[in-house]
Amino acid sequence: MKPTVVTEEQLLRRIARGDRDAFDELYRRASPYLAMRLRRRCSDEGLVAEVLQDTFLSVWRTAGSFGPVRGAGGAGWLWTIAARRLVDALRAQQRVREVPTDELPVRSSPPAEDEALAGAVGDELGAALAALAPDLHEVLRAMVLDGLTVRETAVLLGLPEGTVKTRARRAKIALRGSLA
Repeated sequence: MKPTVVTEEQLLRRIARGDRDAFDELYRRASPYLAMRLRRRCSDEGLVAEVLQDTFLSVWRTAGSFGPVRGAGGAGWLWTIAARRLVDALRAQQRVREVPTDELPVRSSPPAEDEALAGAVGDELGAALAALAPDLHEVLRAMVLDGLTVRETAVLLGLPEGTVKTRARRAKIALRGSLA
């Protein structure tokens, strides 16, 4: 007698009724290919593991709502859940901003660099710096005089990194134009 093959759709219907053995079987069958497909879209192994876990948690909770995705059956339904979980996880990662662990020092007097610049910078460079728009001057001072990275400057000024890069570039172009 030929052994009966249980389809993923049948396993999902059994999972909807709370059958843990069916869940184990579905996990054993589907997790390798889901993990492989997720790894093709994300190189972060930890995130892939998290997404896979979220996917199967969702399957356990929502198996009763299973409906084949355009003829793709249970595998298509599983992939749809996994792909959406991956997108959600990647979006959540983008929202998290890294903040330096050390607090930035609070200055009570003008920075020494500003005092040195006021006394040492020649008339031409001093005039060019003074002519910069305040937002450009602020970025230039943080990056050049304070030696901060783009990320640190962005955190310090509360700006997106792209804005910091743009303002730094605009400041350099303006200074170059003034000093030419």
